[in-house]
Amino acid sequence: MAETEQPSGSSHEDDKPPNPMSFNFMVPKKEISMVPDMGKWKRSQAYADYMGFILTLNESVKGKKLTCEYQVSETVEKLLAMLGTLDQWIDETPPVDQPSRFGNKAFRTWYAKIDQEAEALVTAVLPSDRHEAAPEIAVYLKESVGNSTRIDYGTGHEAAFAAFLCCLCKVGALRVEDQLAIIFKVFDKYLRVMRKLQKTYRMEPAGSQGVWGLDDFQFLPFLWGSSQLLDHPTLEPRHFVEEKVVNENHQDYMFLECIKFINEMKTGPFAEHSNQLWNISAVPSWSKVNQGLIRMYKAECLEKFPVIQHFKFGSLLSIQPVKP
Repeated sequence: MAETEQPSGSSHEDDKPPNPMSFNFMVPKKEISMVPDMGKWKRSQAYADYMGFILTLNESVKGKKLTCEYQVSETVEKLLAMLGTLDQWIDETPPVDQPSRFGNKAFRTWYAKIDQEAEALVTAVLPSDRHEAAPEIAVYLKESVGNSTRIDYGTGHEAAFAAFLCCLCKVGALRVEDQLAIIFKVFDKYLRVMRKLQKTYRMEPAGSQGVWGLDDFQFLPFLWGSSQLLDHPTLEPRHFVEEKVVNENHQDYMFLECIKFINEMKTGPFAEHSNQLWNISAVPSWSKVNQGLIRMYKAECLEKFPVIQHFKFGSLLSIQPVKP
């Protein structure tokens, strides 16, 4: 990719892996305990780094299909193997018989495995000279798979996985040239594992706005997925509510993959079960959809106290204010 050939004054701090010794690794902890603390979050280095990461990836997938060619590094392969392990644990932990339909308690057994093994899983992904970062980064992995008490999953858990990937970039385990693989391979595999969790253990949507939310569980695949569709010669936003279009193109586009999953999980007219998405289908262009989703992500996820109160801050994603 072109970014790898930038001069040394490059704006991509990921080009040269940062010296891990410049971080004093720590176990991340919650810092936002009351609504007035939200200002601290929006001014923090963590917010700037997280949003910068989301937007950099949004830029990198513009107009590209899931099936296009891109580099797959050793770290990406290790991340896929790690997600494969989580997937295998689902197969080894079948749902239990219980009176309530939702929130199958077997999820807690599955979660106990990741809780116990997260640090080892992350150590296996990191280069040997970055192992001391594992306890800090592992916290974001554990936070990314849902809540074991409530047996629910929502956009805050999804944000924890994006934060996990962002931390891997900050310690130099993932590089600029991994950008496409981060979304098309790693995040795509993560989504598949999360959908399997949601289906297998009938997880509740965390803080869902029901029909008024974008989707019960995810947000980022719609945001990045709309970027993939920018300047598409034939597919327009109005087409994604047509099942035929979705079935023919979902292998190439993350946005349509999400719609396909909704169609499988929900019954009744699309306009009724997914009102926000139905409204988006009336937007004239994908660039307007993408810009609108970035604004909506900030407003509906990152600026909502019920989501951010659970976010954890350490040395890599710091609560300290951005240096002027």
